Amino acid sequence: MTIELLKSKIHCATITEANLHYMGSITIDEDLMDAANLMAGEKVAVVDNNNGERFETYIIKGERGSGCICLNGAAARKVQVGDECIIMAYAQMTPDEARTFKPAVIFPGPGNSI
Repeated sequence: MTIELLKSKIHCATITEANLHYMGSITIDEDLMDAANLMAGEKVAVVDNNNGERFETYIIKGERGSGCICLNGAAARKVQVGDECIIMAYAQMTPDEARTFKPAVIFPGPGNSI
């Protein structure tokens, strides 16, 4: 048996762009991805703290050091630039693995800096 636990979390990042005319996904600054142990193509849950929207998408690598958090495609309709969001990824693991696992949780500063 496996259970699903939080693997990675970017807590209270600021949405910098919303691009409706792009094929779905969320673009995340590569520095933020590295700090939160996230990979390009990985499935993530996104929560907009300003309006309560919750949705899932996948990650596209953004320019390193840019602070970019850009919602693309249909998800762009669920957010506004300047909104605060939480980005989470989960992993399947056995209960024994879960007992000692520590998720990567980051709290970006101004401009989504690390």
